[in-house]
Amino acid sequence: MNKKPLNLLLAAALAISSLPGAAKISEADAQRLGGPELTPVGAERAGNADGSIPAWSGGLTDLPEGYTPGDRLVDPYPDDAPLFTITAENVGDYADKLSPGQIAMFERYPDSYRMRVFPTRRSARLPEEEYALIKKSAVVTELAEGGNGLRNFSAGVPFPIPRDGVEVIWNHITRYRNERGLKRRYTQIPVQANGNFAPVLFEDESIPASRLPDNEYPNRLFVFLQRILAPARLEGDVLLVHENIDQVKEPRKAWIYNAGQRRVRLAPNIAYDGPGTASDGLRTADDLDMFNGAPDRYDWTLVGKKELYIPYNAYDLRRGDLSYKDIVKAGHMNPDYLRYELHRVWVVESTLKEDARHIYARRTFYVDEDSWQISVIDHYDGRGELWKMKEGHNMMHYQVAVPWLAAESLHDLVSGRYVVIGLDNEESGYQYDFGYEGSFGDFTPSALRRAGRR
Repeated sequence: MNKKPLNLLLAAALAISSLPGAAKISEADAQRLGGPELTPVGAERAGNADGSIPAWSGGLTDLPEGYTPGDRLVDPYPDDAPLFTITAENVGDYADKLSPGQIAMFERYPDSYRMRVFPTRRSARLPEEEYALIKKSAVVTELAEGGNGLRNFSAGVPFPIPRDGVEVIWNHITRYRNERGLKRRYTQIPVQANGNFAPVLFEDESIPASRLPDNEYPNRLFVFLQRILAPARLEGDVLLVHENIDQVKEPRKAWIYNAGQRRVRLAPNIAYDGPGTASDGLRTADDLDMFNGAPDRYDWTLVGKKELYIPYNAYDLRRGDLSYKDIVKAGHMNPDYLRYELHRVWVVESTLKEDARHIYARRTFYVDEDSWQISVIDHYDGRGELWKMKEGHNMMHYQVAVPWLAAESLHDLVSGRYVVIGLDNEESGYQYDFGYEGSFGDFTPSALRRAGRR
């Protein structure tokens, strides 16, 4: 495995550890947002020196030709062709723009793994109302003690000009995902080393707590309910999570309903390195959505910025004319349907605290500057050895101005197994309802039994 130090772009890279109370920016800095230097979310507006990363010009604002509202999203860049392809033979030529985990994939699968690199399209954008809220809240939002929560929080990007690593991670955790609620259906597919797999079909509902008319808990960030629809042996199991803003004041609360036992119980292990639901042991609870939950078990360091080839504009992964077998192959997804682009990312190192427990002793996060979505993570075990590599395949839900993930994939570089979360190719139509509405009463332990009835 490649364990060489990162070749960072910044000549004087930042090395700022997480500081309790590090927080709000000045009014003068807030006025830089949306100006000639910074985009409204804090990314560099300009392109890079050689033009391989263009300037941000507002993101993807026009609906592409051929898109019908309510149907699957179509690729807004159908005429783009790969600029080049990275393979095991030429990976050394591009190593300065790859993470150690990405390089390890070429070493692990030299005959089949490759990256098709396309022109960079800075498609991410948010609604104008959210831009205004980001600028307004940036001067008041601050970290709770130890960085384990937020205070005076109201916008999807609480720290558009971050000064330490945990602020970058909070930008990912709280990033904008809709003004209202969301209901979606998708699969989680654990894949064995020989390529065999059995999809697990989920349906989940989530609502920002601030949008719930009957929410009596001002510390709630969002409520989340996830039910398993297939296979039959797991059908009817339900997970409920109440995620909080200030997790020093009040940790996450979670409950599960087991359909076989017809019983609701508290689930304190739905956090940190507790086993991920129906993942065949391939992911932890905090692996979902690239990373989620309280950051208190790690020390966080903002290393700096870097140009990296990351999955982007991954519309091919959501095509309705593909089956899961077309995409899911032994070792990794089919490279014919993956798109990589060169983007600037924030680099954050997390190191497990001496008195804390987690199966990952260290993680390196690469966070897209335009969307604040984590795009790549390298995971290291207790011996300091590279163990897993995770990628978030970014896409833009352009009809609602929501950047999100087409899929996320987590690869065990030792066993050769991996898990893919988010594919819905064999489901009919567009599987995201960004207009979902519910009440807090739909997200209580007493509602779990009703939600899990077969």
